[in-house]
Amino acid sequence: MKAAAIILSGGKSSRMGTNKALLKLNEKTTIERMVDTLKVYFDDIILVTNDVDAYQFLGVTMVSDHYQGKGPLAGFHAGLNASTYDLNFIVACDMPFISGELAATLIEKIDHYDALVPVINGKMQPLCAVFQKTTVNKIEECIENGRLPIKNLLDHLNVLYLTEKDLQYYSNIDIERVFFNMNHPHEYEDAKKWLEVD
Repeated sequence: MKAAAIILSGGKSSRMGTNKALLKLNEKTTIERMVDTLKVYFDDIILVTNDVDAYQFLGVTMVSDHYQGKGPLAGFHAGLNASTYDLNFIVACDMPFISGELAATLIEKIDHYDALVPVINGKMQPLCAVFQKTTVNKIEECIENGRLPIKNLLDHLNVLYLTEKDLQYYSNIDIERVFFNMNHPHEYEDAKKWLEVD
């Protein structure tokens, strides 16, 4: 697929107490699971991290934030700047059950929009969304002006929002599981239990 997958791994994992991307699930780290899933569908995987040494084992393209300490928008900026593709699937590193099929579907559906953002249970999911490379200029503008919440960026873009109903129509996936993310230790335990049941 002529698109890149950008994984953001620049957070401090303060709620988890340890680097959540490197937590193991069935002998594989969360980040490995995600890379393995996405590389089936995407021509390029870009990891945005400020700790390059920790992820050398993945063998993927790595970039660091140009704007340090500016949150997810800085990760968007670094990833999109590094991408050679117009279309980019951006995802946080704490979603161990990410679906390559869903990501590919989102890429297909973006059409002429600047971004495509899922809305699950009424909540926007910009950290599992598609952005055109051209949005990097708007992102830079937001960061330079101190408008760091992602919602500020979305307010200035032409965004297509898809609900879980729309997504179920396009692909047969377990929405609850795909959009599950691990921020707290109890969620890590939940993820391990989920795998035991499979």
